[in-house]
Amino acid sequence: MALVLTQPDRPAGRGLRLAQSAVKQLAAARGLEVLQPVTLRDPATQARIAAAGPAFVVVAAYGLLLPQWALEVAPGGALNIHASLLPRWRGAAPIQRALFAGDEETGITIMRMDAGLDTGPMLAQERIAIAAEDDAQSLHDKLAALGARMIVAALEEAGAGRARAVPQPAQGATYARKIEKRETEIDWQHSAAEIERAVRALRPSPGASARLRGEPIKIWRAGVRGDAGGAGTVLAADAAGVLVACGEGALLATELQRAGGKRLAAAEFLRGCAIAPGERLL
Repeated sequence: MALVLTQPDRPAGRGLRLAQSAVKQLAAARGLEVLQPVTLRDPATQARIAAAGPAFVVVAAYGLLLPQWALEVAPGGALNIHASLLPRWRGAAPIQRALFAGDEETGITIMRMDAGLDTGPMLAQERIAIAAEDDAQSLHDKLAALGARMIVAALEEAGAGRARAVPQPAQGATYARKIEKRETEIDWQHSAAEIERAVRALRPSPGASARLRGEPIKIWRAGVRGDAGGAGTVLAADAAGVLVACGEGALLATELQRAGGKRLAAAEFLRGCAIAPGERLL
């Protein structure tokens, strides 16, 4: 019997109405039982999961740490679909961190979970290139498709007794900590290349932010240009975009958003919010 665990429904959108996770919606459509515990340390939750008699526990971006009993409740153990090439980017935000860092490739690692943070032995690993235009959403979607294919194959191998787990390499471990609010605020002293990577890493959420005349704006799409000048100074603002000097090079912002407004292409944004060369973004 399959049992699906997902996070409790949470407020979402402007109306802050309770919203079901995509996992819950798909499970309901497939007629699968769904459990949404706040904690995995509740005895009733533990008893329900044990009663399901799982052969394997499969985890993908669940958001709760699995206690030791959950790692051991299934004879086949707990398998994690992790969105990085372990041991690089262990932790909560591997996709965003790969983009922030400018990694040229990432991938999926199927690992057998242990008590550490993404430290367990690996059953399978595949690589994909990170395209120049990839953002957190597009990279997530590519890795989700890859991970789905890989976990099916891994379960078949493990179920047939053919799976071989190998320890993670001792070298090259990095930690993909959650994105902090300060990291969403653009530092114009950084290079244009670094800022452009941050824009992609923070899209579709929460977005890279700056301040214009004391008011917050978000930059959703941008490109790198070779112009120079005082960091944060607007060099040009026209239909092509808002060109802002950085610590090295310049950033051409092509999609922007004012607080409470819509995401707009630069030409439309500037019709409602004119920006003159020489102004500064903070």
